[in-house]
Amino acid sequence: MNIWELLTSDKTQGFIKEAFVRKMDALQVSTRLNKDGYSNEDRATIMDYMALVPKFREKFFSESERKDKFLLCDKLALEQSTAQDIGRWKANLWPSEGSVNDLCCGMGGDSFFLPPTLKVTGIDLDENRLAMYRYNLQAFGKNVDTHCADVRKVSNSNDSADSKADFFTIDPARRALEGENQRDLRNLTPTLEEVVEISKHYKGGMAKLPPGYPPAEIPDGTEIIYIGGHSDCRECLVLFGELAKNPDTVQAVIVNKAGETLAEWRRKRDRSIETLDDELQEKLDKNDALEGKDRTYRTASSKSDLPLGELGKYLSEPAPVLIRSHLFNAVALTNDTNARLISEGIAYVTSEKPLPAPGFSCYEVLAHAEIATGAVRAMLKEHDVGKITLKLRGVKLDPDAEIKRLKPKGKNSAILFYTRALGKKIAILARKL
Repeated sequence: MNIWELLTSDKTQGFIKEAFVRKMDALQVSTRLNKDGYSNEDRATIMDYMALVPKFREKFFSESERKDKFLLCDKLALEQSTAQDIGRWKANLWPSEGSVNDLCCGMGGDSFFLPPTLKVTGIDLDENRLAMYRYNLQAFGKNVDTHCADVRKVSNSNDSADSKADFFTIDPARRALEGENQRDLRNLTPTLEEVVEISKHYKGGMAKLPPGYPPAEIPDGTEIIYIGGHSDCRECLVLFGELAKNPDTVQAVIVNKAGETLAEWRRKRDRSIETLDDELQEKLDKNDALEGKDRTYRTASSKSDLPLGELGKYLSEPAPVLIRSHLFNAVALTNDTNARLISEGIAYVTSEKPLPAPGFSCYEVLAHAEIATGAVRAMLKEHDVGKITLKLRGVKLDPDAEIKRLKPKGKNSAILFYTRALGKKIAILARKL
């Protein structure tokens, strides 16, 4: 019995259901599997799989759908797959008719929520992934074809009837080892250059890139969309051909758990803000050899045309999708023409009017002081603050150790920012709106 036959058998799945109902711990599970005659290897396989079951049920199914759902996956395939909120949102980008090749299909996350009227083919070089894909798409009520091939060699020509399609979706491999992100975001398989060549064989398609991928390398004529929730940016989606309804634009989208749009912003693409100037890049490259005030901090992922200025009445953190898309400056100025940065390269915006959610997490500034234990303690005491959440940006220290050192005592709760204002270290006490 191979691994997939083991995990999809009625006996194994029946045991897993029972184990979750009875809330068995690891020892109880192992003991029961041994009693039921499973080998040591099979017991280890089942127990590893059981650790993934709650995760894929939460990632791909609504709360009302999760009970007793089974999919085939391993840890890496699960980590790389598109979750249901973004998957449901992306479903609206597809036409209602035609055919789609899911290239580098993996366990199938990019196909789960495709419109049911589309004919789908999963293509991957790994037979294990294709086995996952077929089983999982059936679990979603979809009948699909699969094709074992190197996606870089799928020509999509008339003599390749088994792989010909109108559109494509692709999620290039981006992890060298399980659970470990590659340091070079451009080190994808296939590369972006190869994805561009692949796109020429289709009417249109979409490529899922890491959100930190260098935007300057994305070709003209595409549509770029940064997608995430309130507090994250999870995908840089690049649309090609007929799927790019707004070519040469950049969009930021915040979605809710149901995959509905909470907020969206768009701008024309401007390549001048996609690369750092040579002087700043040289400073950043030297950072590892510098300390303290000599370091250049750039924690924002984009340039900003906001001016630098003194700390104002409010301090705001832009949503990650606004930072990644280089849109936070324009959105901030739309809400307050006096909006400004408190320090170069750090995405904290200060203003005289509160900046609205969900684009910003906004805080009312209560006080500020230099980052020195005595000064910060005095500030906390003045505002009767005994519970703090410490946020760091542009300052390096152990937050847990710092909170212990401050020993806050008081009735109130507050947010304490350790950051930089006009390049100097500063502690900012604030209340979240």
